[in-house]
Amino acid sequence: MSDDLPNTDGAGASPAPDALPASAAPRLSAPLLYLTVLVIATSGLVYELLAGTLASYVLGDSVTQFSTTIGVYLFAMGIGSYASRFVGDDVARRFLEVELACALVGGTSAPLLFFAFARAESFSVVLYGLLMVIGGLVGLEIPLLMRILREQLDFRELVARVLTFDYVGALLASLLFALVLVPERGLTRTSLLFGLLNAGVALAGTRILRPVLRPADVRRVWIGGVLIALLLGAGLLRSEKLQAVTEQALYADPIVFAEQSAYQRLVVTRARSGDTQLYLNGNLQFASADEYRYHEALVHPAFAAVAERGLAARRVLVLGGGDGLAAREILRYARVEEIVLVDLDPAVTDLATRLPALRALSGDSLADPRLRVVHDDAMVWLDEGGAEEPFDVAIVDFPDPNNFSLGKLYTRRFYGLLRDALRPGGVAAVQSTSPLYARRSFWCIDATLRAAGLSTRPYHAAVPSFGEWGFGLASPRPLDAPGRVAPEVSGALRWLDDATLAGLFVFGRDMAPDPEPAEPNRLDEQRLVRLYEREMARW
Repeated sequence: MSDDLPNTDGAGASPAPDALPASAAPRLSAPLLYLTVLVIATSGLVYELLAGTLASYVLGDSVTQFSTTIGVYLFAMGIGSYASRFVGDDVARRFLEVELACALVGGTSAPLLFFAFARAESFSVVLYGLLMVIGGLVGLEIPLLMRILREQLDFRELVARVLTFDYVGALLASLLFALVLVPERGLTRTSLLFGLLNAGVALAGTRILRPVLRPADVRRVWIGGVLIALLLGAGLLRSEKLQAVTEQALYADPIVFAEQSAYQRLVVTRARSGDTQLYLNGNLQFASADEYRYHEALVHPAFAAVAERGLAARRVLVLGGGDGLAAREILRYARVEEIVLVDLDPAVTDLATRLPALRALSGDSLADPRLRVVHDDAMVWLDEGGAEEPFDVAIVDFPDPNNFSLGKLYTRRFYGLLRDALRPGGVAAVQSTSPLYARRSFWCIDATLRAAGLSTRPYHAAVPSFGEWGFGLASPRPLDAPGRVAPEVSGALRWLDDATLAGLFVFGRDMAPDPEPAEPNRLDEQRLVRLYEREMARW
């Protein structure tokens, strides 16, 4: 067929509606098309946020994951926008086909990424491949829609209105994602839900764009749209099972509890041996088989140091530790009168009081009348004067500094606030990562404590679930390593005794500090996060 002949749909058919002259262009419902723009913008940003959030869950370092995700997604949108120039006739049909493709790929993106992380060697290839496809499709949508509307509005009005609805949709998506979708729906359900929304837009579009569509185009879009909607709808109806299957692939032992809080994903697994593990955003927090080693090492050296100074530990601060396991060890000291536990996420403390296995493990410590729970950001709480009276002992039990929101809790600024919350003779114990696996990170934390005006005594302990793990004692006054467990501790400890305690402060050559002094971690640069990321990537 010659290129200058009219496009036909069979012998004797009239020219396609898209080929009609401007004077004959049918009128479309512009308000409904603007609503379509709103849905497109909202869905597109939700898919981008889903990819960034999921990548930060499984790979850590949320700044890097969101930065690269946004960059790749926007680049793909640019490619899609440029590619729209190659779409000739049948723009309306192409637009609806792009919507269906967005529904299918975007709607299944979260389950696909969960499966890919568990089963594919190159998760990043799958992640960025999906981002390129989704971003390219979203980049196609707006130019095609503007071409559909160009006969309806003056160009200035067209650009102003379409882009306004586009940006409003982006704001709506960002608010919904953080405040409603992730906390209430989770990643898998959100993905499927917005895929259905895209499919719905395509199906509704057949009615809105009917004046510029052929009957055959309408039938094809409806068949594809219904099939995709049925697939995504079935996934949504079985979303709990689907999420369980995709998430279970990430863990060696069966999941017995999973919940998405406003801040993180909480997963509890249980092995055949009865060992229970708690994971936050995919990172192991403890295993019941050996958590006593970790928590005895975290808590009792600080109490021993205070006792050797002839002081009584009556007021104790716990930062983090919402599982109640550090509190369990603290409550072994009869002279403790008050424990203030500050943990950001209410879901963690709620889980520790709800799940029978965790309640038994903690000895129901969070229900003790001497303990008061505060749900707040530890740095904000300290900065705003939450520590109205100084503490004798502080136990700092945060996850490792694998992102910048956690990294701020390992800065000189934070440790300065911690120092001000202690009595002059008080002692803090700080979880400090592994001196074996993240040697330079461990000594960076020690240098940061000293830069904040604290005297330190670093130490380490073997915890099979984690390997060789590190801690640090810190005090506003000069501090010696304690020589014996505090005599007032009630009940026999399962692992720690006087001889073991003394050995904790001895470092082998492979864990000793480098000859070059470590630089402290500052709030405005957070070198520790990058340092930790590089070191742990080797293991």
